[in-house]
Amino acid sequence: MSIGSAFGRLYRGETTVDYYGKRKPAFVVSGAFMLATIIVLVFGGLNLGIDFKGGVAWEAPATATLDQDAVKEVLEANDIETANAKLQTLQGIEGERIRVQVGDQPDEVRVAVQSALAERAGLEPQEVSVAAVSSSWGRSITFKAIRALLVFFVLVSLYIAWRFEWKMALAAIAAMAHDVLVSVGVYAIFRFEVTPATVVAFLTILGYSLYDTVVVFDRVRENIDRFATSKMSMGNIVNVSSNQVLARSLNTTLSSALPVMSLLVVGSFIMGATNLQEFAIALLVGMLTGTYSSIFIATPLVAILKNREPKYASVAGVVAQGAEMAAL
Repeated sequence: MSIGSAFGRLYRGETTVDYYGKRKPAFVVSGAFMLATIIVLVFGGLNLGIDFKGGVAWEAPATATLDQDAVKEVLEANDIETANAKLQTLQGIEGERIRVQVGDQPDEVRVAVQSALAERAGLEPQEVSVAAVSSSWGRSITFKAIRALLVFFVLVSLYIAWRFEWKMALAAIAAMAHDVLVSVGVYAIFRFEVTPATVVAFLTILGYSLYDTVVVFDRVRENIDRFATSKMSMGNIVNVSSNQVLARSLNTTLSSALPVMSLLVVGSFIMGATNLQEFAIALLVGMLTGTYSSIFIATPLVAILKNREPKYASVAGVVAQGAEMAAL
């Protein structure tokens, strides 16, 4: 089969991939990654930013006399441990800037470090910015993020149960939980910093995951009605539905991922805006996992749940392959 013919079949929704038959390997891979995420979270936790765990951050222009080694010397001179200090060199339009973040410090230490950094750089003290966040404020932000997540899950469950049925609502919630856990796992394993921007990205992931899942579910419902008078198995129905919307899912993911990639490459790596990196990485991972979970997690789960219904139980093991699936 030529490449042109393969793309033509893809965009006409005529592919014959047995997604339902691949559910077990997909579940194993997803389960293994989620287990790894849980282990990393239990023993290592997330790399929380200053907004969540509290602390102090100083930021100053990098000069010939102020580099990361000089910053460490300033911290040590003020009895601040450098082992847990987070040092970053940021690239921007105005040149390089050095940012250092440590745990909470008394006011006199904050002022002393600010003055010492300014002296090392040959600047006025006000040219060195200081940001301080209390740990109680961070706990408040964490609580609000968790509450928003739970409210979102409840509202989505009610909507899908009303729009489709409760089995699809359960499968959609499982897919969204999978996407968030995988995204959190990437941050935990690679030690990316979690900031409020990251939390916003995680909530955005839920919306994207839901959209892609609802698209597939809508086609599943149409095909359930289409094959209502025949002895069609749910495995066949979800396979036909997933193949029919595959091109749409890929197009949606590609058109959404390209701007995020631009945000990540141009904004973060070229312009040095690390806050964009925190947001873009979470979005990119969420988009990829959202497309994957809608086809390999949510839709097979619907088939598994509906196979318990008398109408589909007798043909649960019947799944067409190749030309037979194409005929459907």
